[in-house]
Amino acid sequence: MNKKTVKDIDIKNKRVLMRVDFNVPMENGKVTDDKRIRAALPTIKYVLEQSASLILMSHLGRPRSASDSEFSLRAASEVLSSLLEVPVKMAPDCVGSEVEKMAKELKAGEVLMLENTRFHAGEEKNDLELAKQMASLGDVYVNDAFGSAHRAHSSTEGIARFLPAVSGFLMEQELEYLGRAVAHPEHPYIAILGGAKISDKILVVETLLSKCDKLIIGGGMANTFLAAQGLNMQDSLVEESSLETAKSILEKSSEKLILPVDAIIADKFDAEANTQTVDVDKIPAGWRMLDVGPKTLELYKSALNGVKLVVWNGPVGVFEMAKFAEGTFALAHMLAESNATTVIGGGDSASAVKKAGVAKQMTHVSTGGGASLEFLEGKELPGVAALLDK
Repeated sequence: MNKKTVKDIDIKNKRVLMRVDFNVPMENGKVTDDKRIRAALPTIKYVLEQSASLILMSHLGRPRSASDSEFSLRAASEVLSSLLEVPVKMAPDCVGSEVEKMAKELKAGEVLMLENTRFHAGEEKNDLELAKQMASLGDVYVNDAFGSAHRAHSSTEGIARFLPAVSGFLMEQELEYLGRAVAHPEHPYIAILGGAKISDKILVVETLLSKCDKLIIGGGMANTFLAAQGLNMQDSLVEESSLETAKSILEKSSEKLILPVDAIIADKFDAEANTQTVDVDKIPAGWRMLDVGPKTLELYKSALNGVKLVVWNGPVGVFEMAKFAEGTFALAHMLAESNATTVIGGGDSASAVKKAGVAKQMTHVSTGGGASLEFLEGKELPGVAALLDK
C-alpha cells in the first residue's frame, strides 16, 4: 500500500480526528452487531497510547434531518466506551461552537464521539465549508472507514484538503488484501461472484476475468448467463436487459467461467416452498432456481483444489432462507478448509461466512460491501485517493 498510515506521522500530544465506520445495525435504540466498532479498536487504541486525544466521526443510516434521533451515534459511543473501558464523551453535533469547545478541552487519552455527520445535508454533497469546520476540530486526520471510502463526502474526502490525512490500520489491511486481488494476485487465482444482478457487477466481472484463472458465477447472476446460453430458466430471476452482455462475456471468456450445472429449485419464492434438485437444463415450468445443487458444489471443490488466492463477493443462492442456504454455506466451508489466501468482499458474503460460523478462518473479511466492489472494479476510491502518499 503506497499510502501513509497513522504510524508514519507524529501524533504525540495532538488532537486526532478519525473517520470510523460506525454505521451499525440498530434495534430499539441498541446496537445489534458491534463488528464495525470492534474493527476500529486497533487504530483507536494505538492513537490513545501515543498520548493523543481522539475525536471520532461517522455517519449512521440515512437520516432526513438532525431531528431523526433514532440515527444518533450515542448508542455506538456507549458500546465503544464499554469495549475500551474508558468514558467516551458525546458531542451534540459534528460542528459548531459547542463542539469546538469540547474538542479544544480534550486531554491526552480522552475520546470524543461527534454526532452523525449525515445530520448535515452538506456531508453527502462534499460541502467544503462543512469539511473545513470539521477539520478545525483536529490537528491530523485519520481515515479508518473503508466502508465509506468509495464516497466523496465532507468527512471522507473534503476534510483531507485541510489536514494531513493518513490511513488507520483497518483501512491499511483492506487495501493490502483487496489490493492483492487487483494488482499482484498469486496464481492459481479464483474469483467467485454471486448476487442477483449482472448489471451491478459488469465492471467487476470484466476486471476479474482479466486477472483470475477461473471465475465462478452463482446466485441470480448465473441464471442470466444460463439463459444467454439458450437454457429455459422458467420462473427464475433473469435480467433480460443484460442477456446480450452475458452472451458477449461468454463468447470472450467461456473457458474461464464456471456456471452451475444443477440447482435446487422451488415452486415459489418462499421459505416454505416445495423444492427439488434438477440439472439446469431441466427446470420444469412454474419453478425457479434458488440455490446451486450438489454436482455444482463438486465442480467448485475441484476448481478450488490447489488455488493460492480466492476472492468472493456475493452468495451463490438465496441464503437468507434455510432451504436455499446450503450452497453458500458449503462454499464458505470449502474456503475455510482451503490453504489459499481467502478474501471475502463484505456485504452479503461477509454475513454468509459469519452465519456459516467460519468468518475467523478467512484470511480477510472486508468491512465494506460497496467499497470492496468498486475497488475490485479497479476504481480509485475518493477516500483513499485523498490520503497522503508514502
